[in-house]
Amino acid sequence: MTPSEALVETLVAHGVDTVFGIVGSAYMDALDIFPAAGIRFISVAHEQNAAHMADGFSRATNRHGVCIAQNGPGITNFVTGIAAAYWAHSPVVCITPETGSLGVGLGGFQEANQMPIFSTITKYQVHINHPARIAELTNRAMTNAINERGPVQINIPRDYFYADIEAEIPPVQYLERGPGGPESLEAAAKLLAAAKFPVIMAGGGVIMADAVSEACALAEYLTAPVVTSYLHNDAFPASHELATGPLGYQGSKAAMRLIAKADVVLALGSRLGPFGTLPQHGMDYWPKDAQIIQVDADPRMLGLVKKIAVGICGDAKQAAAALLQRLQAFTLPAKRNEARINEIRQAKDEWAKELAGWPSPSEDGRIGPRQALAALARAMPKTAMVSTDIGNVCSVANSYLHFEQPRSFFAAMSFGNCGYAFPTVMGAKVARPDRPAVAYVGDGAWGMSLAEVMTCVREGIPAIAVVFNNLQWGAEKKNQIDYYGNRFVGTNLTNPSFADVARAMGAEGVRVSHVDQIGDALQAAVKSNRCTVLDVQLTRELGEPFRRDALKKPVRYLDKYKSYV
Repeated sequence: MTPSEALVETLVAHGVDTVFGIVGSAYMDALDIFPAAGIRFISVAHEQNAAHMADGFSRATNRHGVCIAQNGPGITNFVTGIAAAYWAHSPVVCITPETGSLGVGLGGFQEANQMPIFSTITKYQVHINHPARIAELTNRAMTNAINERGPVQINIPRDYFYADIEAEIPPVQYLERGPGGPESLEAAAKLLAAAKFPVIMAGGGVIMADAVSEACALAEYLTAPVVTSYLHNDAFPASHELATGPLGYQGSKAAMRLIAKADVVLALGSRLGPFGTLPQHGMDYWPKDAQIIQVDADPRMLGLVKKIAVGICGDAKQAAAALLQRLQAFTLPAKRNEARINEIRQAKDEWAKELAGWPSPSEDGRIGPRQALAALARAMPKTAMVSTDIGNVCSVANSYLHFEQPRSFFAAMSFGNCGYAFPTVMGAKVARPDRPAVAYVGDGAWGMSLAEVMTCVREGIPAIAVVFNNLQWGAEKKNQIDYYGNRFVGTNLTNPSFADVARAMGAEGVRVSHVDQIGDALQAAVKSNRCTVLDVQLTRELGEPFRRDALKKPVRYLDKYKSYV
């Protein structure tokens, strides 16, 4: 076979049926046979968004997401999307055709040294060093993407697509995960059995391991309140009586008040990222004296951020089941703790009442942000997948988004890049056409991704964008209000009608200027099964800043700047 055939057959062996990118001469010999192999190529407007789409596809399916582009500038455009996938632990396969092997180092057309660029934002990189090894090395990269839960890079000199080779397509063999070591499981079970107020923190590993039912069973046995880690609101069913909501920025006060009381915390499938446990709502809620049990499939994460009592290197699903089995073996049958159930219910009721009563006044033709978010939450289909961009209003949405099933919430995670939500939810919609797909996007970030409306129209992807149009870069403007004397440098925006722009590109565009229109507009967009942009007119009200921990009041010494304090 040819190397192009070997590459494509290896992708197919791993179940790849969709690839995102922009056409390029560097890999056209392989691209030519994608249709015959059953691979759909989705051509995008910008390569960064192809990487985000691969990320969304991966997060919606728990499978590989694949992106490819032209060598040089096409590949460098992948960087932000691959970095976002890295912090989302998504097994994205970034195929990077390179300058021909005989031209490396000569400064030819579209040449770049592509391996170092991705060295710190991938789990594994491989450079194809001979055409005959393309199947072998591609298989290794794709296997590592699944085993190590993160993006990988396959770098291929463009002349290596052409040759006559003997190749065998390797069998697919992913790592079989276990529950963790018996000693650590035993120590953790003893801590949980003796705990007076155990709390379970369900993280992204619960979603990746399909461990929701096991987490529920363990929580019910312990009558333990369950908090979800930052931006993993779909790691535990929101309607469950033990669910208390997310931690982190704009999270649930109920979750924060309850975890603050914990004497033992089981961090199930969480790396305990530093941003996800920062003080919020004026509460420094992380329990400083609690015994922490951390379960993570990556041993390097254990105890990295928080001091832990027990570290379990294992699969979240199997670890939860093993812990429950041990608890049942050496403790009395579980008794439902009604007092704790009532405490959880009271904390949730108080938070829901506070959230509902939070003032968010409207103006003539403009809606208060919290009013808009509450209305969207009420109208959101139960099976919807939602992606949120970074930014002030999108992040306040963390308080309002509730999910009943995993792989429903795709936020920008700790990389926090603008322009993430819409292409990511497009990839999720391609993967799961049976589920509504909605992106929350600020008007600043929308400028980075609105061109992909053309992709949706061309490719028949009925993704929905809810654009929060408040004429500002809200997150940074809040910092200018709090720290820089209302000096608005670069944060005020003048926007066109995003609804008109969407219609000009062939999609549906709807201007929403009253809170009573929001629910109907969202439901109509879902029903239409067409790409739709809801241009939601908001007031300029802003929530709390992101990084109060990282800013200080300005100090000026030079005379010309002394008034800038």
